[in-house]
Amino acid sequence: MHEETLFHLPAAWQAPLAIGLFIATYALILAEKYVHRTVAALLGACAVMLLGLLAPDQAWGAIDFNTLFLLFGMMNIVNVLSRSGFFDLVARRALLLTRGEPVRVLWIFSGLTALFSAFLDNVTTVLFMAPVVVTVVTRLGLRPVPFLIAIILASNTGGTATLVGDPPNIIIGSVAGKGFGDFLVNVAPFAVIACVAGIALMQVLMTRRGDLSGFAAADRLQAALQDAPTPVVNRRLMTQALSVFAVTLLLFMVGHPLGLEAGLIALTTSTFLLLIADLDPVALFEQVEWATLLFFMGLFVVVGALEHAGVFEQAASALTAAMGGDVGTGILLIGLGSALISGFVDNIPFTISMASVLRELQGTLGAGVDPLWWALSLGACLGGNLTLIGASANIVVADIAAREGHPISFGGFMRYATPITLITVLLAIGLFYGAHQMGIM
Repeated sequence: MHEETLFHLPAAWQAPLAIGLFIATYALILAEKYVHRTVAALLGACAVMLLGLLAPDQAWGAIDFNTLFLLFGMMNIVNVLSRSGFFDLVARRALLLTRGEPVRVLWIFSGLTALFSAFLDNVTTVLFMAPVVVTVVTRLGLRPVPFLIAIILASNTGGTATLVGDPPNIIIGSVAGKGFGDFLVNVAPFAVIACVAGIALMQVLMTRRGDLSGFAAADRLQAALQDAPTPVVNRRLMTQALSVFAVTLLLFMVGHPLGLEAGLIALTTSTFLLLIADLDPVALFEQVEWATLLFFMGLFVVVGALEHAGVFEQAASALTAAMGGDVGTGILLIGLGSALISGFVDNIPFTISMASVLRELQGTLGAGVDPLWWALSLGACLGGNLTLIGASANIVVADIAAREGHPISFGGFMRYATPITLITVLLAIGLFYGAHQMGIM
């Protein structure tokens, strides 16, 4: 593992150099205002290979293609669903269900966002939900910013529930070898509780601050419906996309025991959808978030250098010492620590590196490490709600809000999100810890 690099650097230099490159890459990712995070990750990967920490074939082997295939496949299914008019139709139906009542607007759109985020990419979810929410609440005479913050919180919380809901879960599922059903059993119950509690707390805060006062008259609701264009629906395409999506979810649930990885399932079913759908595949591929896929590839290479240098073996030993042999202590350390860190830095590179540490720990603890995987999932995903820069969905909604003339300030976001996040994280991690201590999980 510790052979000399291509530049004949001493083996003792490999770990410090790999750590230095990881920190430098992380710093560039945080400075996304000046350097795009995909460029930062690719620069880090290039440096790893140029310095000889990994040869090109080793770098290629460090990339987790199961994660990439899963993201790519789900992106294509979502793109076809969007083309069918499915999301526009759902948004219009949701508006009718609100009856112009502010509380119903909060619960219905937050609930829809959480539900979609559990089964689709949460960034894609907020991309189509946020503009709809701005239009609806503005036409109903309400202030958009609190409702947009509620959408952000629901997106990250809902995405915590499943394997495909949030990138940290995709990473954990691939590295730990966990399937869709594993997340439904071990993570979803606590995510659902946190989601419902989060929306209820948001209602309390918005009520105290006068954001839910008033009732939209029937003419305002009608104006809102007329203001939104009538959805153009391709029912044949929608049926095809929803059918393939349902089959994909079914295969996620039964595929893991059969040895079928989620990435292979998503790639296969999405390719079949492209085969039967009457759409131009090239046009669909242009809508794939290639920057996100390349970002993951670059990070996997940078983290692969840490693994090759033996850094994760040392980190796993340190974590074992800190736990003192008590998995319950590990749940609190990893769950709460992940939530705090993920509130201020990108949770994707953090999860990739932490997952590698837990994989090393799995060699000594075996199945006993499983609760730590679920603690990492809950902490990394829920912690993204702590600040405006905690998760990609937060930044996407903030950009949409600014473009629509309703900017979300860093402090304004924290006034609502931070207390709610602290409570929901403590609630979810605390309940999970209690379940583990009682032998339920």
